[in-house]
Amino acid sequence: MCSSDLVLEGLGHKTKIKGIKQRGLFLLQPLYTIFYLYIMLLIDQTRISEELIKKAFVCDLSACKGACCVAGASGAPLEANEADALKKDFNKIKPYMVAQGISAVKKQGYAVYDSDGDLTTPLVGPEKECAYVYFDADQTAKCAIEKAYTEGKLSWNKPLSCHLYPIRINRNKEIEVLKYSRWSVCAPACENGARLKVPVYKFLKAPLIRKFGVQWFKKLDELASRYLQSQIK
Repeated sequence: MCSSDLVLEGLGHKTKIKGIKQRGLFLLQPLYTIFYLYIMLLIDQTRISEELIKKAFVCDLSACKGACCVAGASGAPLEANEADALKKDFNKIKPYMVAQGISAVKKQGYAVYDSDGDLTTPLVGPEKECAYVYFDADQTAKCAIEKAYTEGKLSWNKPLSCHLYPIRINRNKEIEVLKYSRWSVCAPACENGARLKVPVYKFLKAPLIRKFGVQWFKKLDELASRYLQSQIK
């Protein structure tokens, strides 16, 4: 098999359920199950879900107000080197943060482990925004790390997990698997992407190149074109 190819990955399924109330209890009842074959695109040691080619996505901050930085029970997933960088460069990020965020970092640390044992950014409180969030004039949540980067204070951008969203990367031994993550707060981005006809992978060109390099992205773009052509036939 060549270094970039289409791979029939396996059999998946989706089950439609409904809630029913019976004797005072709320129960879930399966209605039907759809079985389907799913395809992964293989490039070197990475596998890419076909959904990154088929699904449309372009962030619409005017509609979502940066909800992905606020919603959820945990902060942004971090690599160990990113946690180290937050500690090293905190004084460069701090001027762009709000008082609550600074206080959260002082109390919890530059990075924390969540209930699943994953390394993440701290939150200002349970189910609250990331500690590194600030709010602009129209109350849109934005990233103080990214702000420091765009103003030339940092040599690195916000955490890769944020930069790549809605792509999530799972590691399986020597293989990295890129999948599309669905989240209701991103509904405006899906609608905006569909209107502009921009697939997920093209919207995230910059962070994908940041992670995998220019040549890898060129392979992905070529493979995506081959895949889409195969769907027409």
